[in-house]
Amino acid sequence: MHAGFVTAGGHRLEYHLIPAHQINRPTLVLLHEGLGSVAMWRDFPARLAAATGCRTLVYSRHGYGQSDPLEEAFGTDYMHREGRETLPAVLAALGIENPVLVGHSDGASIALLHAGAGNPVAGLVVMAPHCFVEDISISSIAAAKVAFETTDLPAKLGKYHRDVDRTFWGWNDIWLHPDFRAWNIEDCLPLIHCPILAIQGEDDEYGTMAQVEAIASGSRNSAEVELLKLADCRHSAHKDQPLAVIEAINRFVESIDLG
Repeated sequence: MHAGFVTAGGHRLEYHLIPAHQINRPTLVLLHEGLGSVAMWRDFPARLAAATGCRTLVYSRHGYGQSDPLEEAFGTDYMHREGRETLPAVLAALGIENPVLVGHSDGASIALLHAGAGNPVAGLVVMAPHCFVEDISISSIAAAKVAFETTDLPAKLGKYHRDVDRTFWGWNDIWLHPDFRAWNIEDCLPLIHCPILAIQGEDDEYGTMAQVEAIASGSRNSAEVELLKLADCRHSAHKDQPLAVIEAINRFVESIDLG
């Protein structure tokens, strides 16, 4: 595995790159959640790379992990900017073409926005994606704010982030901002031209099945959208049901025609 930093969007971003174990496989690019980072994926990238044989990239977005800390608050378009500006710069800098994006939560939304903007991707795996804002999301994010202020959550997250206060409040403040209630990316769904695997836990505390069902109904070709609904699974399917997720992603990768 190669670990280092790449400059994209004017910021130094940490990344890990696991080499391919098989030929003729796409590169997997993992996009983390709203409080995630390279380290917070834990052993999932290595397990996924071993199962699929794919070269696998993991990076921490600006403000997360060991990447440059945030200098200013996020705007309501922060996921749009990541998917349409920073992610293309990361891929170009590392020479990655036509990847399969594997996104979780905010990262899943970023993957949809990237593909919907016409960027070349072989496929999308979106775990617990957000296509619009639901009451359950806001309630859980408000509860996270209370936990950050009253429990040892800062110490726990501080193990994974260079500036835990900026990381947490950057995410929490924008999601709880009144203007963010109108955030919606359903308009990008018909513009996606690649197969999609959408994974949702039945017990997800941050979103409902309406999110993945919107992807199925709103996509350009519903026949190219596979929904995986997991019982006994909360927001992080790759932690709660890792075997089911890895098996599903492996099948999905094998089904992709690289032309």
